[in-house]
Parts: sequence; structure tokens; C-alpha cells
Amino acid sequence: MRRPRVALLLLAALPLMSAAPVSRLDIGIDNLRSGKGMIRLCLTADPDNFPACVDDARAMTRSVPAGQKALHLDGLPHGDYAAAVIHDENGNAKLDTLAGIPREGFGFSRNPAIRFGPPRFTAARFSLGSVAETQQIRMRYIF
Repeated sequence: MRRPRVALLLLAALPLMSAAPVSRLDIGIDNLRSGKGMIRLCLTADPDNFPACVDDARAMTRSVPAGQKALHLDGLPHGDYAAAVIHDENGNAKLDTLAGIPREGFGFSRNPAIRFGPPRFTAARFSLGSVAETQQIRMRYIF
């Protein structure tokens, strides 16, 4: 009678023993032009869905009031990620543009150089492999 109970306990513990290690990501936002609107974050590990995260079911998105200037994400699996942030000043849940040029603030993990269009995933990529990682994102405004 004892052996089946021990076997059941071991089977129940298997998912816990094989769980992927997880980390926390702290993101700070610098150079906000105002405290109006929302900060919208997209965090993805999928290069094909960066920076929009539209078709990435595993992407993490968050919206916080612009005055908050920091986000904390817990329970992320270790791996490579890239983050995109917009300052949605008018609260319409999108990055407003004029002839393709952003009218609201934007920023990316690792603060890569911006030329024509958003950076590639590799330019914004960072590795999450320890207990906690911090990314400080500098907002940029063209208008």
C-alpha cells in the first residue's frame, strides 16, 4: 500500500521539478515629456512579432499611467527578449503617426539607434537569465 502512494507523490512532483527557471524584469522609463496618457509596453521573445506583438500569443503587454514610470514583470522564463514602449499621450491605445513618423513618444530595450523605422529585434534584444534584470528605456519624441 505504501509504494503506490510514494509513486503518486513522485508523479505529482514531476511538473514542479521540470519547471523552467523564471525571473523578474524591472523596466524604468526615462525622458517622458508629460504625465498625460498611458505607457504601453510590448515584451516579446519572437523576432517576427517585434515591435508590435500583434500575433504573438506569448507576448506580454502592459498599460500603466504615464506618471508611473516603472513596470515590474514577474515569472518570465529565461531567454532572449526585446521590449517596445510607447507613450500614448491621448489614450487611444495606439502610436499616432503623421506620414509614418511617430507623433507620440517611443522607446526600446537597450536604447538602440533609431534610423528609418523601428530597430530590429537583435538591436533591442537582451537576455533574461538571472533572478532579476533591469532595463532602463529612454523615450524619444520626434514632434
